[in-house]
Amino acid sequence: MNKDYLIAVVDDDENIRNLIEAYLHKENYRTVGLANAEEAWTLWRTNPPSMWVMDIMLPGMDGYELCRRIRNEAEVPIIMISAKDNEVDKILGLELGSDDYLVKPFSPRELVARIKRQLERWSKVNNPEEKVVVSEASPTQIDIGELQLMLEQRRVIWYGEEVDLTSKEFLMLKVLAEHPNRAFTRDELLTSVWGEDYFGSDRAVDHLIKRMRKKIERLPVESVWGHGYRMRSVRGESSNETHTPN
Repeated sequence: MNKDYLIAVVDDDENIRNLIEAYLHKENYRTVGLANAEEAWTLWRTNPPSMWVMDIMLPGMDGYELCRRIRNEAEVPIIMISAKDNEVDKILGLELGSDDYLVKPFSPRELVARIKRQLERWSKVNNPEEKVVVSEASPTQIDIGELQLMLEQRRVIWYGEEVDLTSKEFLMLKVLAEHPNRAFTRDELLTSVWGEDYFGSDRAVDHLIKRMRKKIERLPVESVWGHGYRMRSVRGESSNETHTPN
């Protein structure tokens, strides 16, 4: 149900903010309008919305910084809107973790369509039990050296310490760990983690890996120059084991 989602619209232009909210209300979404990033950050701390639509050029803290802060804590969908149509601005927004980037002026109907797609993708990533039936033969744990992934519990252990990962970070780690030493292209990882209909930059993969490396020191994920990434597993030093229920 669309009413289950609360969408925050952050734009200092009241007319644009009201227009976006009006179109979302027609689709039965709940909304909250905010004129600056400081108010938006307070909302995130007190009543985090299901999704963000945020302008880049805001008074005080800009949209880039707001996006970076939110993305450091969660994988909630973020769509950036801006009058800036420079490719560098788009890439920066995507690198900081936004899921989409729309240039002003834009069609409100197109924005609503993109919001629907992002929420559908987010729902699939965060509710895997709705699309995956776990059989008795399905692995419940993956071990690679000191790295342990407990799949059913969605927990990650690194050298005996639990690491808190977002949904996309966990899924990326799972994809790589399931195929140790295999080099994945960025496009393959985009499809596996973001879905086949994702139309953003493949730099989103680089940004996600960068965040994972910050959380997991000496993470055995290697960059493959001009190609993508792989999970390194050296025979004799680490292993890949899957455990199934007895």
